Amino acid sequence: MSRLHSENHLVSRIGWLRAAVLGANDGIVSTASLIVGVASASTESGPILVAGFAGMVAGGMSMAAGEYVSVSSQADTEAADLARERHELETQPEAELEELTQIYIKRGLTPVFARQVAVQLTAGNALDAHARDELGIVEHMAARPVEAALTSALTFAVGAALPLTLVVISPIEMLIYIVSAASLAFLALLGAVGAKAGGANVFKATLRVTFWGAAAMALTAGVGWMFGTVV
Repeated sequence: MSRLHSENHLVSRIGWLRAAVLGANDGIVSTASLIVGVASASTESGPILVAGFAGMVAGGMSMAAGEYVSVSSQADTEAADLARERHELETQPEAELEELTQIYIKRGLTPVFARQVAVQLTAGNALDAHARDELGIVEHMAARPVEAALTSALTFAVGAALPLTLVVISPIEMLIYIVSAASLAFLALLGAVGAKAGGANVFKATLRVTFWGAAAMALTAGVGWMFGTVV
């Protein structure tokens, strides 16, 4: 007697994981870059802290709004496609059945077997079959605007709070170096955790986020030093 084996696929995490990694990464990079840029042109911690806190609030709201609008657009498109498919199933059932049959034939089934599968799935839940196999809309990949917005805003705030905390506890003369080094360490950790949660290559993800974070902070520091020299 055969025993069923359990599988733990990580693709179901894609929706919230993408928003979480994006939010936290952006929170660290944008806030740390802003702090480094202002610190390059200022010798007082007050303006640096204000700029960093303002960046955290504005960035969090921007992330939430951007995620909500973009994912809502995806949800609207999915809803429109499903409504169109529902109408076609009601008005052209035979054509839709043939369309489903052709999909399964292209995936490797024989014409006879493909027809049988299409008939059985149509009898069970025709819209679900077409949504999954024709439109590519599946439950774990469906658009969830509120979830994406809240996840991005929260993780952005958490990411931004890390370099902001360093402004409070670090000596001003070492602030740029401490924030830069610590933020890169945070980004490396974030890349590793995100890759681990998604089952991806940890080294590759860590290297990617660290490289682009370093590039962003270096560019912003250059702008700060340029304007600081002018002043």
